[in-house]
Amino acid sequence: MAKTMTKMVKAFRERQRIYQSDPVTFAKEVVQFDCDVWQGDTLRDLADPTCRRVSVRSGQGVGKTGVEAVAVLWFLSCFPYARVVATAPTRQQLNDVLWSEIAKWQAKSPLLSVILKWTKTYVYMSGMEKRWFAVARTATKPENMQGFHETNMLFIVDEASGVAEPIMEAILGTLSGKNNKLLMCGNPTKTTGTFYDSHVNAKVRPLYRSRRVSSRDVTRTDKENIEMLERRYGKESNVVRVRVDGEFPLQEDDMFIPIALIERSINTDFEPRKEPLAIQIGCDVARFGDDKTVIGFRVDEKVEFYKKRHGQDTMTTADQIIELGEKLVRRYNYKHKIPVCVDDGGVGGGVVDRLNRIKRNDPERFWWLEVMRIQFGRRMKHRYYHDSTTYMMGVLRKLLEDYEDDGTPKPVEVILPNDDDLVGQLSSRKYSMTEQSKQKVESKDEMKKRDLPSPDEADCVLLCVVPVKLKEKMRKGA
Repeated sequence: MAKTMTKMVKAFRERQRIYQSDPVTFAKEVVQFDCDVWQGDTLRDLADPTCRRVSVRSGQGVGKTGVEAVAVLWFLSCFPYARVVATAPTRQQLNDVLWSEIAKWQAKSPLLSVILKWTKTYVYMSGMEKRWFAVARTATKPENMQGFHETNMLFIVDEASGVAEPIMEAILGTLSGKNNKLLMCGNPTKTTGTFYDSHVNAKVRPLYRSRRVSSRDVTRTDKENIEMLERRYGKESNVVRVRVDGEFPLQEDDMFIPIALIERSINTDFEPRKEPLAIQIGCDVARFGDDKTVIGFRVDEKVEFYKKRHGQDTMTTADQIIELGEKLVRRYNYKHKIPVCVDDGGVGGGVVDRLNRIKRNDPERFWWLEVMRIQFGRRMKHRYYHDSTTYMMGVLRKLLEDYEDDGTPKPVEVILPNDDDLVGQLSSRKYSMTEQSKQKVESKDEMKKRDLPSPDEADCVLLCVVPVKLKEKMRKGA
């Protein structure tokens, strides 16, 4: 066994120079990774001595994490005393996705599983932990990107649209060595920043090898899902542009919530508390036809969907809300009341009535249940908003915004689920100004006249974040 590994390492060293200039061959022979055309072109760009910076904007599911993992293993294995820094806006994307992908392909390689050692935050050349390594650093502050200096160095920036400019500036300022390289990949969610400039800005783009990868052109992507998104939201909708075609979103003045804020929220880390400060359940009840009944919940900042159903009766919907509430109480040992916000228009009234009846019949068991009737589209007296739907959309937009009214940066205050329909519905809803100079978002009927689907997931989220005042704030047994 030892002799076999010695021969394998020797054979690798003999081909090392070839691999340095031909990472596609390295991927096939050493990692057992067969590159798609775009992946091979990207790796060749990185290997080109005349190219220092590579930027790839893409739709979802095209295999960018795989090519990033191969790039890390290639650079680390083929260049002496190499340093590789991999970063992403969130710990989940960096550690659970990219770093796990590196581990998967390293383990598949008989050679790399011996000469490289993998840990949760480091991959290093055996016996050279302090000098020859790859490291995972979350893109949360510029100093995480500083202090790296080596002749052979590679920075990988995943989900590059979401990385703040001070951090990108720190990365670019570090790339001063002879063989220092940068690979940026991601969905093009924002029309500002270094990633955007690398594809669009006439002054900056010549500094990069930039390419676009559409989900339509890659065999591994779900073509049925692409067709579904096109049918529902239109080929030129921002959700299709960003998540399918790898195009930057259109800046439409009459869209109430920009897609960049939605994607930023989805890609935000969440640290759950052992004892949540607040839990809220929302249910948008289907009215007819293609509409869905959607049940969701929010635990502190995090929103998740629980059930989505077509053609579901009100009794079943109420029972599923009860089921969800009891699960949340048990999971978190929750001692507060849980507001259950239900769309009270149309058939939603039947769900409200059923929930109230359940509580009256067994108040001791359902002490946590606080049913809240919410009406969409109800006219209201508000300084800025025409009706209750617009008010709720305004609440959500404020939670998503990255700046306070005075221009002070602020963190995301609600983390949305990564759901194509939700992104499509929120990013396509338009608004107008009334004669009283108040904002008014489209109604469901107005959206359907534009051949858009009912915003069921979006309305469920609104019900999960709408501010409510509980009748009682006492804990059970207090």
